Amino acid sequence: MRVREKRWNKPVMEKMKRGGVLAAFFAAVAVFVVMLQMEKSVLEQGEKGTVLVAVSEIPKGRMLSVSDAEQYFAVREVDVELIPGSAVQMLEDLDGKNVAYGIEAGSILTQGMLAEPDRVIQEMKAPVIAGFKADDLYQVAGGILRKGDKIHVFHVTEEQEVMLIWENLTVQAVFDQAGNQISNEDAFSAAQRINIYLDKADIDDFYARLSSGTLRVVKVCE
Repeated sequence: MRVREKRWNKPVMEKMKRGGVLAAFFAAVAVFVVMLQMEKSVLEQGEKGTVLVAVSEIPKGRMLSVSDAEQYFAVREVDVELIPGSAVQMLEDLDGKNVAYGIEAGSILTQGMLAEPDRVIQEMKAPVIAGFKADDLYQVAGGILRKGDKIHVFHVTEEQEVMLIWENLTVQAVFDQAGNQISNEDAFSAAQRINIYLDKADIDDFYARLSSGTLRVVKVCE
């Protein structure tokens, strides 16, 4: 007796194929969802730690205090593996510190971004503040100087001889032509009067050179 072979018509076959593809798709989606949940669970179980993150751009030279630190930083919880060893974790640690260089928003704050405000003068035997005024902006790096900048000072004699007389001096404060102090947040005002930290022993030489010629200031790029 001959067994009749069962034949499927074409519409039925195509329907079965589509059903198989859909089943495979939903199975893949289910696996993906399970994997996401597992990853989320692993991350949630990971050890966390707190850091300070800048919520806005902070200019170089800005002096920080606990009272105003909250406008610049927020406490965030992150994976301990992502926390630098020198990370700052408490707002209280910022009190009385200076920003060593510009900090971008979103940056995790570390000790290397901060500086002690009196570190410069501690290295001097008898620190004092000396000031001078530039007749033209090109004498003072085009007026871009701000508090905390490092500068080299050159002396130009009446005979137009140029000599480097001081290196890596620190700017204590800057002022516009009218004598108004310019903050580090001000990116537009031209600094034309400059206060710098000097050793007392250098003051006589500083003003003697100033009276016998002019000074030229070069900003150190850090």
